[in-house]
Amino acid sequence: MIPNRKLLVLPGDGIGPEVMHEVGRVVSWMQKRERARFTIVEDLVGGAAIDARGTPITDETIRLAKEADAVLFGSVGGPKWDALGFDKRPELAILRLRKDLGLFANLRPATVLDPLVDASTLKPDVVRGLDIMIVRESTGGIYFGEPRGVETLPDGTKRGINTEVYTTPEIERVARVAFELAQKRQKRLCSVEKANVMESGLLWRQTVAALAKDYPDVALSHMYADNCAMQLVRNPRQFDVIVTSNLFGDLLSDLASMLTGSLGMLPSATLGAVGADGRRHALYEPIHGSAPDIAGKGIANPLAQMLSFAMLLRYSLDMEEDAALIERACVNVLASGLRTADVMAPGCAKVGTQVMGEAVVRELEKLAA
Repeated sequence: MIPNRKLLVLPGDGIGPEVMHEVGRVVSWMQKRERARFTIVEDLVGGAAIDARGTPITDETIRLAKEADAVLFGSVGGPKWDALGFDKRPELAILRLRKDLGLFANLRPATVLDPLVDASTLKPDVVRGLDIMIVRESTGGIYFGEPRGVETLPDGTKRGINTEVYTTPEIERVARVAFELAQKRQKRLCSVEKANVMESGLLWRQTVAALAKDYPDVALSHMYADNCAMQLVRNPRQFDVIVTSNLFGDLLSDLASMLTGSLGMLPSATLGAVGADGRRHALYEPIHGSAPDIAGKGIANPLAQMLSFAMLLRYSLDMEEDAALIERACVNVLASGLRTADVMAPGCAKVGTQVMGEAVVRELEKLAA
């Protein structure tokens, strides 16, 4: 019997609902073909939740997330809510989900698909075949460290404070995820920090180096974050898996994403620890954000959201065959010449969100025949 999987779907704001709708087509196809059974629960987050409930995420939504086998997230934020304080901004939704569910390992692949080699601003011979996995620690570091805030000094000037803090267990658990991913890939891991000027970076380097003895089949290297940024542009294919802190991971993963040519193509996963029952909390989302400038126009690229769903199948539901099938369908549709505006190229046919989603489902049908 096909197991029933419970998914929490959080479309959010901007283009989130539009691209999530296209994932719904894939889910429906899988269920119709009896490849999977899903119980889908949908809820509000971000600006949509602020408008309806006065808060970017409710305790009930957190409860639903904890009960689900996985969370599929769209995007949050937009100009409408920019004036709100930090305690009310839409982005608080994703931060609270990470914290309350213990989602400490953010996986951001930067992959150049063959049909999109020319979409990158870098030369094709630099990015062709690029396949990097960046593992970003996502519940610690400067985004969560204390003390933090803005204070007024005796002379009337103000001072903003954020604190970079990491403990050995926080570093070890995200590094283990990275080592284990490297074991399944090219067996190369680069640990990135600023050990030359930051004590937290020195602890990071020492902790990862000590952990390497548990993974003798993985070649470990270390690199300063500023050099890593340079190397990602100079010679990105030297990297296989990169593991780094919250702040550096935020910056480097966005940089790496543009090597591929479009934020609209890139998925991500954020994983928690494996529990005693063998399950782990996990959240999957595209990295393109809410893109309010094109929201409601029907032109957003749905492929990053679809590829995030593929990651969900792979990492949370152990459905490798289905994950690979969705990824292949996306590549084939691009190779056929259909493109949304963000990855448009000469000689291709520009299509909107809905047409692209329909094309992927048609390709899935062909591949599964």
